[in-house]
Amino acid sequence: MSLKNREYPRAEISRKAETSLIGGSTWVYDTEVKKIFGEIEDGNLIDVVNNRGRYMGTGYYNSHSKIRIRVISQNANDHFDYSFYERRVRYAWEYRKTVMRDDLNCCRVIFGEADGFPGLTVDKFDDILVTQTLSLGTERVKPLIFKALVKVLAEDGFNIRGIFERNDVGIRRLEGMEENKGFFKLDGLDIPDSTEVTIVENGIKYYVDFENGQKTGFFLDQKFNRRAAAKLAKGRRVLDCFTHTGSFALNCAYGGAEHVCAVDISEEAVGFAKRNAELNGLEDKMSFKAVNVFDLLPNLPTADEKYDYVILDPPAFTKSRATVDSAIRGYKEINLRAMKLLPRGGYLATCSCSHFMTDELFRTMLKSAAFDAHVELRQIEARQQAPDHPILWNMQETNYLKFYLFQVV
Repeated sequence: MSLKNREYPRAEISRKAETSLIGGSTWVYDTEVKKIFGEIEDGNLIDVVNNRGRYMGTGYYNSHSKIRIRVISQNANDHFDYSFYERRVRYAWEYRKTVMRDDLNCCRVIFGEADGFPGLTVDKFDDILVTQTLSLGTERVKPLIFKALVKVLAEDGFNIRGIFERNDVGIRRLEGMEENKGFFKLDGLDIPDSTEVTIVENGIKYYVDFENGQKTGFFLDQKFNRRAAAKLAKGRRVLDCFTHTGSFALNCAYGGAEHVCAVDISEEAVGFAKRNAELNGLEDKMSFKAVNVFDLLPNLPTADEKYDYVILDPPAFTKSRATVDSAIRGYKEINLRAMKLLPRGGYLATCSCSHFMTDELFRTMLKSAAFDAHVELRQIEARQQAPDHPILWNMQETNYLKFYLFQVV
């Protein structure tokens, strides 16, 4: 394809990067850029070509990032104006309407590269959008994207009251951006006077603190896994480890558990979990502990507390390949302790939210823990993230959540 009339500078990439793009990846790493033709400013668009000058795509360039180019289109006829971004938003929203159906009150509307928006996360909590922008190129065009989001959602009767940015993450500095958080000023939207909102998921109400809570304030990716876990809870004594604001615990209590103990190291998180229990009238069926799970589990077999269902939903123990071995030891420790704690016939829900901890590594760890605990695992279900967090098979970074339900026999 001729690039004579293209307005963008060009980057010639390696054969490895060419193969990767053809295979469906959208990232070109710093070591894969061979030459730059023309002047390019960080965050601006650049055409990508192979060593024969063939057009491979157009993406955001950033000299600060190891991901040097994030490709957003492989169509040389695309014009990157407001209409382009509105089209992308509409496509993402139509997908959610299809896969989430009536679960649109709270859902992930944009999941980064999986929706063609590099480094952008957008979660919908009722009439509030909470965003996180981790790519400089997306940062520069976010006013267009946010405008399109408000317009497209309003067409289906979802009138957005405010957009809150959670850009308080260190990875932004790797892209040459400052950390910040606060309401985004957009024409037609007021600045809400509160950074807390109430949502309903699986029939359960939650207070969501989208200013100070982890990530965007609430973990939407476990929505249907919580529902699956709750099906096993009726009449059981449940220990929910790493409860955060109580989501798995509340689902189990709502599902008929005899009693649920919700545990988290954070006093603030446990406080929110208590508030959520009271909001749903479930406080009489629940107890709460602010304690380190790694300290708690070894002591429970000798305590008076007995549980026949343990849920392990830890934070990511590894965020890089360099720390995977350490993470495996951490995952094995809690799973081994849980297996030893449970009686024969008890139930275990366990998961990992790190894409570096692959499903193969996670399964191998679970087998090792079961061997050391002298138990056998009877698999009930193997699950992943909710479909509003779509997985691109050619971008393994989008495939991150592993969730298993077992009976310990």
